Amino acid sequence: MNAEDHPLTAIQQAGESLTVAFKSDQKSLPDRELLAAVVALANTEGGDLLLGIEDDGMVTGLHANHRDAMGLTALIANRTIPALAVRIDVLDVAAGMQVARIRVPKSWQLISTADGLLQRRRLLANGKPEAVPFYPHEFMQRQAAMGLADPSAVALSFLSVDALNPLERHRIREAIRRYGGDAALLPLADEELDGALGLTTTVDGVRCPTLAGLLMTGREEVLRQHVPAHEVAFQVLEGTDVRANEFFRKPLLQVFEETERLFAARVTEHEVQIGMFRVPVPNFERRAFREALVNALVHRDYSRLGAVHVRIDDDGLTISNPGGFVEGVTLDNLLVTEPRPRNPHLADISKRIGLAERTGRGIDRIFEGLLRFGRPSPDYGRSNASSVILRMSNADSNRDFLELVIREENRTRHPMPLESLIILSRLRMERRLTTMELASSTQKSESETRSALERLTEIGLVEAHGTTRGRTYTLSATVYRKVGQEADYIRQVGFDPIQQEQMVLRFIQEHGTIKRADAAGLCRINPYQATRLLNRLVNNGKIMAKGKGKGTVYERCP
Repeated sequence: MNAEDHPLTAIQQAGESLTVAFKSDQKSLPDRELLAAVVALANTEGGDLLLGIEDDGMVTGLHANHRDAMGLTALIANRTIPALAVRIDVLDVAAGMQVARIRVPKSWQLISTADGLLQRRRLLANGKPEAVPFYPHEFMQRQAAMGLADPSAVALSFLSVDALNPLERHRIREAIRRYGGDAALLPLADEELDGALGLTTTVDGVRCPTLAGLLMTGREEVLRQHVPAHEVAFQVLEGTDVRANEFFRKPLLQVFEETERLFAARVTEHEVQIGMFRVPVPNFERRAFREALVNALVHRDYSRLGAVHVRIDDDGLTISNPGGFVEGVTLDNLLVTEPRPRNPHLADISKRIGLAERTGRGIDRIFEGLLRFGRPSPDYGRSNASSVILRMSNADSNRDFLELVIREENRTRHPMPLESLIILSRLRMERRLTTMELASSTQKSESETRSALERLTEIGLVEAHGTTRGRTYTLSATVYRKVGQEADYIRQVGFDPIQQEQMVLRFIQEHGTIKRADAAGLCRINPYQATRLLNRLVNNGKIMAKGKGKGTVYERCP
């Protein structure tokens, strides 16, 4: 096999990462170092340990002591606690040398070596990985991120109920009334309310606060001492000038109310007339902000130092919180995955008092709050393993898009489904897309996305072009006409089949040959449609194909 075609080549060229480690084996890597590297991968994201490769990616080969894959597998299982099962492939590479590819699974429990060494991997500021000790205070942090433990339900037995501020219970009752929380909580006495919400628990017959209870109702001085990570910053920037810079370490409900008050002072609205209704159009949608702020407060990692930051600047609103997405949540499934709170007990309290969306789908409210006004989707793209960062644009709303949404909602007497908003928004921005391209935005399967497209087609908001795999979608002629962009519709729909054939023949007449990519660009169709167009001309005896695969060109028949 050519060295450049070897399966390890791409990994070598990419270099070490959080999930790839290289280890030299020229002098037979000591068992302790080998086991430490395996344990560090298992305690992070899993990955590949390539034994016989230097740090710079150069292959120097596997030592004779490590060429027995079964023996190496047994060594790792016998010298790790609990026993870790790895898969090892010994691969032949250039110049007769071998490399062991040790595939390490991500462990759902902490793994140590038999000597008690517990490590994990992390990335340095320069992007290079390193193995570091896994400290006891990080255990709960990892378990919470993987959904195996609830740090917010932990009983703080070293504190008494005197650590809680009675005035915060009154604030909770007011929140239940204001936000439509569980009214059954209102008549309860203080101790009963504490028990019903899980603000306190009993340990050895003595009532003490839970972490969630302390965060919701704790005295400020106690919070500062025992939950030092709890902090919220609210900042307003105009260019490089700082207009507001407030920091809070108060109970969560109080922090939420004060932050919301500061935010509300920066919200401006104008009204637009749509039919018989005057619709307010804010620069920032209040419900979207509220859900985003509650998400940051409830789902942040309280074992990790750092504040929840709320920042308003010239380009929009940013809300960030310490702690990356929990296990199973990614940028690709944010809209469809089941709710996975890092702090389930705290999340439950926020739902019961009406602060958070009861279904756990506050993320939908955030998307709806931007899309229905014709603004870009919320952007989580800057999030990483240590923080979740949400960016919400304050771009000017699109009045035509808003009118389209409101008229449809008035017709059906129901809010427009989120997937429909996403589809219409993308088609407005990118004009013409396939089901596959739209499915990446709805985060649903192609069949589910196709069903949503069919519904939009039935009500006259979307038009389908082409058939089967090559089908594409645009906004309908009715939509373009309503917004005064009839010419744009003609440009997006493209040309009829006869026109397309004439254009291809004219191109060949001028240039001698045509490729599939040329036909797609010329007729504004996708590659699959271009293939069918060219095959139709071939079958009709008007052109002939020369070559195979990507090198195929078409010319006029003699």
